[in-house]
Amino acid sequence: MERETLSGLLEYLAKSLVDKPEAVKVETYRDGQLVHLDLIVDSEDIGRVIGKHGRVANALRVLLRVVAARGGQQVAMDVVDFQ
Repeated sequence: MERETLSGLLEYLAKSLVDKPEAVKVETYRDGQLVHLDLIVDSEDIGRVIGKHGRVANALRVLLRVVAARGGQQVAMDVVDFQ
């Protein structure tokens, strides 16, 4: 699975969750076999992306892992607030 596909999926899902979709940005970098995605959202929307007890963020991670596993890759995702 290409990094662009993973970042595009994450960006699409995050934009559907937040109030300020124009502030959503995904930064991607690779560390060996691991594709690392940083989801950057507005500070007002960080609670929506993380969810109660981290459930929304964990659901996003599960979806990304499934898509990446189909392509033989591993993925990690972190949520970062936009300053």
